[in-house]
Amino acid sequence: MLKIHRQILFVVCCCVAAHGVGAQTITATKTVQKPDATSTIIEYPPKRQVIVTLDPITIQTTKGVAIILRDDDGTRIKVNLTNVPRDLSALMLYAVDGTGTATALGPIAISNGTGILSTTTPLTKFMLIASPETTLTAYDTKTKVVFRSAVPEGFAVIPFTSATGEKIAAVSTSKLTQTYTAPMLNIPAFKKGDDTKIKVNLNGLMTGTRANVFITPRKDGPTEVTVRFHEVKEAPAGQKFVLWAVSPDGRYVKLGQFLHTGGRNEAEIRAETALPDFGLLVTMEMGNGDRPTGPVVCTFDLIP
Repeated sequence: MLKIHRQILFVVCCCVAAHGVGAQTITATKTVQKPDATSTIIEYPPKRQVIVTLDPITIQTTKGVAIILRDDDGTRIKVNLTNVPRDLSALMLYAVDGTGTATALGPIAISNGTGILSTTTPLTKFMLIASPETTLTAYDTKTKVVFRSAVPEGFAVIPFTSATGEKIAAVSTSKLTQTYTAPMLNIPAFKKGDDTKIKVNLNGLMTGTRANVFITPRKDGPTEVTVRFHEVKEAPAGQKFVLWAVSPDGRYVKLGQFLHTGGRNEAEIRAETALPDFGLLVTMEMGNGDRPTGPVVCTFDLIP
């Protein structure tokens, strides 16, 4: 393991969050659904893996399945699509809750007629939809939907609280705030000359990416943070990857951003933060806000 003067080199182990071993599995049976805004929202039980059919709505040839596991770190979702038309190159996955609010979970990577996505959400009651629209905030009868999650046998459907009949009222998200958390890296415990290992959890469009993290704490100034990404995939049009530092009390510091375009597969972020301790995460963002709003595609954990 390399030694760097006044720096702590994190040897990175890249991995995709796996589903819990030994979890009880529930398989969804095919259900008849009207091609409208009927709710298929259910509450996912803790510690039980649920396999859900993704019913095609507008493209009948597409087939899909989602493996969903709710655990202590949130609800993990793995989507697999097949028979995707060749002319369909981009889909965004959303979780829709009982108010009709649509939360972006990440873009589905489509190649050669197949699509995959691994992601997480703090939600426990929702249905999944995929749409070619990339900026949905609410779901209604006019939403363009390629597929919607079916209802597993034995689960009760949660109706839309804002619906009248089968019409869903649009819900403003301007006052809704999602909480983003990241494991603290315990910066005050770092010592000069020590080597510390960190695990990088990648999902969504960052699956397959590699990263190296260099952190240099200072007694008389801010902490230096450098993250180098390798084998970066191209972000959808209008979106970018943003690296955030998150304090124990939920403050966010934007450390940098990058947008991979054709011909590049590496990116580097160099930044400083005055936070005495922090965690790190990467989200996909549409705008330039001062806090994360998009899906998390990368988190960082210390290896004991």
